[in-house]
Amino acid sequence: MKTNLEKLILEPIGILSSDKKYRYETPRQAVLALENLAVIELLPGKNFEQALEDLNGFERIWVIYQFHLNNNWKPKVNPPFHSPQKKIGLFATRAPYRPNPIGISCVRLIRTDGLKIFIAESDILDGSPIIDIKPYLPYSDSFPESKTGWVNAPNGTNDNYLISFDEKALEQIKWLFDKGGFNLEDFIKLQLSSDPCNSSRKRIFSLDEDSAGNKFILAYRTWRIYYQVLFETSSVLINLVKSGYTVEELKNQEDKYKDKVLHRAFQEIFYPEERSSG
Repeated sequence: MKTNLEKLILEPIGILSSDKKYRYETPRQAVLALENLAVIELLPGKNFEQALEDLNGFERIWVIYQFHLNNNWKPKVNPPFHSPQKKIGLFATRAPYRPNPIGISCVRLIRTDGLKIFIAESDILDGSPIIDIKPYLPYSDSFPESKTGWVNAPNGTNDNYLISFDEKALEQIKWLFDKGGFNLEDFIKLQLSSDPCNSSRKRIFSLDEDSAGNKFILAYRTWRIYYQVLFETSSVLINLVKSGYTVEELKNQEDKYKDKVLHRAFQEIFYPEERSSG
């Protein structure tokens, strides 16, 4: 049998909708996504209604999808929790920078409704084309005693920092979610529950001249999250949120990211005496 190695044509069967639109908002693996909800909507007119029959009996499903934001691939990558001094061969990782930009995630199935599949614990970005769906079978898909190569962290994670929030920070985060739809709380937990000082992998800036200091800023788009790392208790305290714009930038009518109206309103409510981004 002759195999065509020149081209493989795949057609999406649907699209995933999620409030996670940017790469930095998603966890490293689906199982770390907690209650992150998403919906897969299959294409009409394909007889997919029949294909979905009997799926509701499964607790988990495999979702195969396209990394639609990736336009290139890398033979060596620097995965999370690995020394940045030595990169890892792509095929020994689950990084998205692949020759064929295809991802696979094991997510929790909530329910199906018509052509919609409601899922949780998803690390798939909004707008991702869905290629296929398969049931997860513990007896054949789980091998907990398998060796994991260079991945030495327990359960594949180093999440060991407890995140807490000052009252003002919680108020600001809620306001930004209500007014702008930004889920800073989830973003903060994903970014700072491990390696909260690692500026080589994340948009983190130290506020201390001393390299052993514990005050930092985490950047989220044009917003800045101020926090402290309490090393003795392996915890992170979120102090407050500020605008990433300066006073002069907020006065300027140029608005590249279309968000200055929100920033000005934020300043009026939380920093009326400053009128600055700190």
